[in-house]
Amino acid sequence: MKFAYAMPTKVIFGRDCVKEQGALLRTLGDSALIVTGRSSAHNGALRDVEEALAANGQDYTLFDRVTPNPAVACVREGVQLAKAAGADFVIGLGGGSPMDAAKAIATLAVQERADDEIFAGGYEDRALPMAHIPTTAGTGSEVTPYAILTNDAMQTKTSITSYAMFPRLAFLDGKYMLFLPQESTVNTALDALSHAAEGMLSRNATPLSDLYAEESLRILAPILPRLRGALSADDRDMLLYASCLAGMTIAQSGTTAVHGMGYYLTYFYGIDHGRANGLLLGETLRLCCEKGLAQADRILRALHLADADAFCSLLSSLLGRREDIPRERLLDFAGRSVSNKNIKKSIYEPTAEELARIFLRSFA
Repeated sequence: MKFAYAMPTKVIFGRDCVKEQGALLRTLGDSALIVTGRSSAHNGALRDVEEALAANGQDYTLFDRVTPNPAVACVREGVQLAKAAGADFVIGLGGGSPMDAAKAIATLAVQERADDEIFAGGYEDRALPMAHIPTTAGTGSEVTPYAILTNDAMQTKTSITSYAMFPRLAFLDGKYMLFLPQESTVNTALDALSHAAEGMLSRNATPLSDLYAEESLRILAPILPRLRGALSADDRDMLLYASCLAGMTIAQSGTTAVHGMGYYLTYFYGIDHGRANGLLLGETLRLCCEKGLAQADRILRALHLADADAFCSLLSSLLGRREDIPRERLLDFAGRSVSNKNIKKSIYEPTAEELARIFLRSFA
């Protein structure tokens, strides 16, 4: 057995952890760029961060214009602001989009890249230090070295990565999610579910990443059927914990076929990322079961589900009515997906015909 493991992020979990452990931010620098969207001003997260920085005597500049599925132009604006303000560290505050934008900003602030080279890879392990505070439970970006950005040239979403994109600190507090809209709760939970399942279906999975994935699935199992109802504060905490574990999974394994396919649904139809994953996950797992993958059986056991039919039924209860996407568009997405790097990381690499089957059955 051979594998490597690295997860350098210090995770602080629990109620009011930003208030109680905010002094840790002193280790990152003197002047922060806070990268966020608009919701952090309403859920209390931004206030907590501002108070912690004030108590530490640290300056900050607010960049709160991150939009869902951030594009290169958004990142460029953040980089310019960081340089103009003399920021020497970055705080990513929000869901996956602000955290991914924060990583890209922290990296491009010290590594110049032309727009047409941003997705070319080969980044050095240099970035401004980061702290991340998630306000949704699904992306796990606070513990991964990836930034996922909209790639207009390829008409999809694409990741950039380096070891330096691991945040130094992650503060996890479920109170920021107590009033999260139901659809956001469902979609982000589906994202966490997809991360855990895909991590186990990856060629790059390790014994440690599988441990995190299975624990994440076991935590999600009793909560998933209740996502359409009222969730307690404890439920929110456990969703956040499961999301973090799933993020730690893909930090080692990466994502696979579901993400590779789902990016086209988001790019062309604006379907929320987590929902896009959920729409495709059931038929993808069914295919893996048909191919006799032991990992598929382990996923079902961790979720206490009998078979792929039960898994698809659970997903259907959460997804509701499918979007109306023409057959020819779904076949086009399948054709585009064949060469996607996420597909090629799957233990079982679906054929073009199988990708088409997944897309068509997912929207039947």
